Amino acid sequence: MSASYKIAQAADLLGVSDDTVRRWVDQGVLPVTDASPAEIPGEALAQHAIALARSADDATGVRSSARNRFTGLVTNVIMDTVAAQVEIQAGPHRVVSLMTAEAVRDLGLEVGSLAVAVVKATTVIVEAPTH
Repeated sequence: MSASYKIAQAADLLGVSDDTVRRWVDQGVLPVTDASPAEIPGEALAQHAIALARSADDATGVRSSARNRFTGLVTNVIMDTVAAQVEIQAGPHRVVSLMTAEAVRDLGLEVGSLAVAVVKATTVIVEAPTH
């Protein structure tokens, strides 16, 4: 049995409102199952998530070989004379980066700036909920 998600769950996973998901369903962008209330098939939701991520990456005008890229808005910058902490909200994901204060100034990062967090890790842990 393949996974399917209620409208509210799909909205949380995509980082949009329930109304946006309902609009996409009404416009035929996202299919629904015959379940009541309506559910979105997991495969279709995954494809749409990929398309949304690509469109967000296209908006930045930056090309990269890195696959773990989170495009979002800077929500907080804490900076002293040498170091800084920058928080980015990328959909439902909060990414925090520690960098030099010089890098923050050079990149022009401030609350509300568009930014891409690129994560390079040698270990990635995958978890799945138990049913």
